[in-house]
Amino acid sequence: MNETISQSYKEMQIQLHQDPNYGVMSIEMAPMVLNLAQNNEVKSISDYGAGKCNLRKRLKEISKLKFDYRPYDPAFPEYGKPRAADLVCCLDVLEHIEADFIDNVISDLGRITRKLGLFTVHSGPAMKVLPDGRNAHLTQEPSSWWLPRLCTYFNIKELQSSETGFLVIVEPINKR
Repeated sequence: MNETISQSYKEMQIQLHQDPNYGVMSIEMAPMVLNLAQNNEVKSISDYGAGKCNLRKRLKEISKLKFDYRPYDPAFPEYGKPRAADLVCCLDVLEHIEADFIDNVISDLGRITRKLGLFTVHSGPAMKVLPDGRNAHLTQEPSSWWLPRLCTYFNIKELQSSETGFLVIVEPINKR
């Protein structure tokens, strides 16, 4: 596995995760994750960039279904390495990745996605600022910049655009 984060940025992410309001997008996305899981015979979910595992918490609140939940976040080394799953969720994460590591992260997502991926990307500035003064959204690019990178590893099944970014449901190219 190639590197996906620098040590200095990992330390900043650990600091940002002390804020209870950092990393909450997955709470909002949980109903969509549940719907995808139910309609696609998903038995395992990888939460790539899991933060404080809010997706797992919200899924437990809204459903009795059992999934093998596999969190990954470099700011939480106790989660271990990214693990393959039927459904890989990467929610409000990609825009936080350092430019030098974006291709490695997308490759990593391709490596672990068995059936489907659900990825959301915010294309503008975040309200939060990193400890070094940069905006927390390091990569503020439109979908036309992101989609060719994603299409290296995935077929786009669905694309939803909004004023603030986009959402894609993908399937791995090599697993059709």
